[in-house]
Amino acid sequence: MKVIAINGSPKPKGNTFLTLQTVCEELAVQSIESEIIHVGNMDLKGCIGCGQCKDGHCHFSDDKMKEIVNKIYEADGLIIGSPVYYSGIAGTLKCFLDRLFYPNRGRMRLKVGAAIAVLRRSGGVATFDQLNHYFLISDMMIAPSNYWNVVHGATPGEVLQDEEGISVMKDLASNMAWMLQIKEYSKDAYPIPALTPRSRTNFIR
Repeated sequence: MKVIAINGSPKPKGNTFLTLQTVCEELAVQSIESEIIHVGNMDLKGCIGCGQCKDGHCHFSDDKMKEIVNKIYEADGLIIGSPVYYSGIAGTLKCFLDRLFYPNRGRMRLKVGAAIAVLRRSGGVATFDQLNHYFLISDMMIAPSNYWNVVHGATPGEVLQDEEGISVMKDLASNMAWMLQIKEYSKDAYPIPALTPRSRTNFIR
């Protein structure tokens, strides 16, 4: 079993990375493989709603973007870590997520997901909520923890001093590992249910 952890910060080794690393180290204790992928420094534009998505990929994705997306499709779980900018998701990460989730066509269904917000002071819960929307609209399961997945720190390394936040991350990792293991051990007895056809309407008909 494998989990992909997305570092949505522009900084490759900042507090978002250190938080994801904490979770991944705990996953390893539970025999879950993981990989941290840095997307926050990529040159990405957002989804333009062109409807030309093919084979689960944005029409405008380059080889690097397709490689990352394929790794996520092949993984059992996904963790998304974002710094907080103006009480929301970092801009480049938002572009990445829109272009990952919109074309997925069911490929994310019933994977285990977890969102993490990393910030200096305020806006963490709003960002955490925004990240979870991607999971919930994609038929994913969300790993719980004993508090909201929000960790505080300003300069790189300070996040590790947030003792409560780090304990929440370790609890999250343990619960995520348990969910993945339950899925794996029960997959033959309880196969994934058939997808209910979706009726698409708007608000005027």
